[in-house]
Amino acid sequence: MSDFPGWHGTTIIGVRKGGQVVIAGDGQVSAGQTVMKATARKVRRLSPGGHEVVTGFAGSTADAFTLLERLEKKLEATPGQLQRACVELAKDWRTDKYLQKLEAMLIVSDGTDLYVVTGAGDVVEPEHDVAAIGSGGNFALAAARALIDGDLSAEEVARRAMAIAADICVYTNGNLTVEAIGR
Repeated sequence: MSDFPGWHGTTIIGVRKGGQVVIAGDGQVSAGQTVMKATARKVRRLSPGGHEVVTGFAGSTADAFTLLERLEKKLEATPGQLQRACVELAKDWRTDKYLQKLEAMLIVSDGTDLYVVTGAGDVVEPEHDVAAIGSGGNFALAAARALIDGDLSAEEVARRAMAIAADICVYTNGNLTVEAIGR
């Protein structure tokens, strides 16, 4: 977030396990060393054309909402084809002069597929069934990778990983929004 160096992100994690995908995000919005809000909702459920998708975002909220609106339109144009919709969004994001300025990242799932979508044109399906973004993303990712092979459910892995990230990253709190989706 180059224009606002004092602003820091959030932590969003996606965990795929046992036929279910869980996306969880914390609720903290920070400006520098100040917590602006502790209960923001950065995980959303979209239902374009009756096909449910769960998304989580890190970065600028207004930018993320713009991207979510665009993603929803792409999903309406390609019902049931999450990968295609994400690739089309990433192409537009990378090539459109207006969208290029948007500073956010997305984790997106339809319950089967799990992707990280970025403004660099990336649509990445993570290895090890875990994806994480935001300022505490690396902490949550490491924790989830350590927990994924145990007996915990996808939701339990996501919640524990987010708790660890919240303990380490000052820009992440324990006020979680958790959405599960399965196929």
